[in-house]
Amino acid sequence: MNDEFMVSLQTPPLPYYWEAGRSNFRAGDRHPDRKHFRLFDLLIVVNGVLHIGENGIEWSLGAGDALLLLPEGEHYSVKPCTQETSFYWVHFEHELWRQAPPIAQPEATAPSSPFDHPKLIRIPKQTALPNPQIAFNLLSQLLELRVGEAFWEKQHLLFQLLALLEHGSSGMASTPATRLAEKTAAYLQRNYQEEITNETLALELHFHPNYIVRCMKMKYGVTPVHYLLQFRMERAKQLLISTEWSIDRIAEEVGFRYAPYFSTCFKRSVGMTPLHFRKKY
Repeated sequence: MNDEFMVSLQTPPLPYYWEAGRSNFRAGDRHPDRKHFRLFDLLIVVNGVLHIGENGIEWSLGAGDALLLLPEGEHYSVKPCTQETSFYWVHFEHELWRQAPPIAQPEATAPSSPFDHPKLIRIPKQTALPNPQIAFNLLSQLLELRVGEAFWEKQHLLFQLLALLEHGSSGMASTPATRLAEKTAAYLQRNYQEEITNETLALELHFHPNYIVRCMKMKYGVTPVHYLLQFRMERAKQLLISTEWSIDRIAEEVGFRYAPYFSTCFKRSVGMTPLHFRKKY
């Protein structure tokens, strides 16, 4: 397998964080075998060597190496660890993904609606991180957050981690425009329950609203308004599945003043009503 193979995640929808942890293996321990895990399994090795395979391809991952295992197929231990080995793992979900070589380019298609943007997050299947300590710091922060709490903080840390993998593979350096986009995204995540406009962002971030919009579209492929809407929809999905709250209460919780408008936006974005989504999942 070519080490430069990429995994492409089309957004929206955004990747959805499930859980993370750190495993410490002694000599003789193995990574668990799984078939059709249904979630992405991101592995980042801290020390030692992890021997793992997926669908007939094998890797020996050393310190600072990252590997993204796919939801379908089978991944398994190739052989036991021969030394003490520690690695972080992150499980996340994404509905639209494909694996393609780096020369493949996304098709130029016109968006069919304001919620359909041909933006691809391109993550290397396997890579050696140029500065793994940055990833370790993000993962350490992620594990410090309590289970069942800090929903948006966890999502934001996942996005930072995926951005690190994507940018590290392409050699993209942080620029003022990307930093402003990330700052805008963080503000939207913290304040998603409030009424936010482009003018609100301009006052908070001290930049012209048109420039903020350009930076967001360059970094994330969407405007701040659409980014905020997508975050609200993801939060609504989580509440529909994990609570018995009424649609009115969920609409208010995710920043909508009127429940019928929330239901309309949800159906446009997800393809079904909130009640149908709850019954299905």
